[in-house]
Amino acid sequence: MSKTITIEPVTRIEGHARVTIFLNEEGKVQDTHLNVDQFRGFEKFSEGRMYFEMPVITPRICGICPVSHHLASAKACDRVAGVTPPRPANLLRELLHMGQMIQSHSMHFFHLASPDLLLGFDADPAIRNVVGIIQTNPALALKAVKLRQYGQEIIRRLSGRRIHMRWAVPGGVSAPLSRENRDWILGQVDEMIGYIQEGIAVAKGWLEANQELVAKFANFRSNYLGMVKDGALELYEGPLRLVDQDGKLIEEFDGHDYLNYIQEKTEDWSYLKFPYYKKLGWPKGAYRVAPLARLNVAERISTPLANAEFAKFKALSKGPVEPSLYYHYARLIEDLYAVERARELCEDEDILSEDILDTNVQITGEGVGVIEAPRGTLWHHYWTNEDGVITKANLIVATGNNNWAMNTAVNLVAKAFVDGKNLTEGMLNRVEAAIRCYDPCLSCSTHALGQMPLIVDIVDASGVQVKRIQRD
Repeated sequence: MSKTITIEPVTRIEGHARVTIFLNEEGKVQDTHLNVDQFRGFEKFSEGRMYFEMPVITPRICGICPVSHHLASAKACDRVAGVTPPRPANLLRELLHMGQMIQSHSMHFFHLASPDLLLGFDADPAIRNVVGIIQTNPALALKAVKLRQYGQEIIRRLSGRRIHMRWAVPGGVSAPLSRENRDWILGQVDEMIGYIQEGIAVAKGWLEANQELVAKFANFRSNYLGMVKDGALELYEGPLRLVDQDGKLIEEFDGHDYLNYIQEKTEDWSYLKFPYYKKLGWPKGAYRVAPLARLNVAERISTPLANAEFAKFKALSKGPVEPSLYYHYARLIEDLYAVERARELCEDEDILSEDILDTNVQITGEGVGVIEAPRGTLWHHYWTNEDGVITKANLIVATGNNNWAMNTAVNLVAKAFVDGKNLTEGMLNRVEAAIRCYDPCLSCSTHALGQMPLIVDIVDASGVQVKRIQRD
């Protein structure tokens, strides 16, 4: 008789999910699903609100990456209002975005992913966490805290809040950057660069020492999607580039026209939808996003230290770098870029300007905002009536873009490491670690209301549940 194994909840991610592993009669993995059971709601209850409320409403989707929603929403509202933010306002928005990248990437690698790498996939779960990292390497743990704090402080010093800010508005931002706060940001840059470089050394050392595992662990071919500017890595504003599994260009397009290129499908076992490139159809048009994808579509990085590390990343493969575990390395390269870019922005002569708002509003009735969130490409799309009241909203969130990739990853890892007849906790942790490569934000991707546990179900070939693992 076939069986199922359920992992619930998936740990060290944002949000709630479960994994169901389907075993055949011999106890071998037949298939694996990442089940996201959180409820979608933000798109619907935004209807009837004024468009300019959206940059305040949508950050409440998530406390981990509110800046991403805040800025994507503000960019969509710029277009609804028919206004163009002055250059200083765009510089300030991008600086806020760099703060988000620094705090999110730093938290994920050092606090959520590194316990698997530094303590081992089979370590006791009681210590395989951030507390274990503190006990094992307190100096590194402290630097990680300071890195995230730096990103959060950039956000606070610009917007007045670390989360759920009310700063970016249609046409620009509501307050300028003070000279004192600009100087504080600049004064921390060199120290933060050093911390990130230590993290890069940790990640690279582990990857180099575990090449056999890396090659076996969720290593698969795919298309890749990410934002570029003149071929360089871009996180705030630029066209989207889609390349195939060999790194060849499929298409480069304006993200505001995403409906001509991106389509979504659903499965009955998850609320999280599956976006894909519509011209190739499903599943050929499925793609990956986020740090690994962004580096795979880029030709260079515009800041010197990150670009030097990028060259080493590119030397790993003649085509795209494919193993999922390399997401951790790519994430730290972007972290380094974000700190260097923050310095560039603060050194721009316009960063202290008070020319920060265009108030010449002319309601257009529709607007799309697109940005590269820490977890990948994010779209906000609003339709309004002539008074600016939201009549319809559509969000394609970063984690949703990686839904196919995460399901592919857990299936490959389960088949490679899970033995249904000799099951260990470490086997199941490897399945969870495949998900953690992608740093999912499930509250964002399903626009969740409430809280649900993570459950992993194991079912046999006939669909009978054999085992359930649940974390409340």
